[in-house]
Amino acid sequence: MSSIDKRIAALTSWSRTHDRKKRTQPARDAFLARFEREVDPDGQLDPAERRQRAEHAKRAYMLRLAKRSAQARQKQ
Repeated sequence: MSSIDKRIAALTSWSRTHDRKKRTQPARDAFLARFEREVDPDGQLDPAERRQRAEHAKRAYMLRLAKRSAQARQKQ
């Protein structure tokens, strides 16, 4: 399958998706779980505290990505 065929298939699939949030929920959950493991590797924290810390760690990660992107654009 060529890259154009893959793009067509992906766009067709998304055009038939009624609940985009529901479709992407498993990926978002897995992404947050990564940060939960990072902030509480031994599973000792209260779940609400672990989630809050994970959200902060995720935001810090996103800001680091944004910073690197801005630095790369400045070099151009």
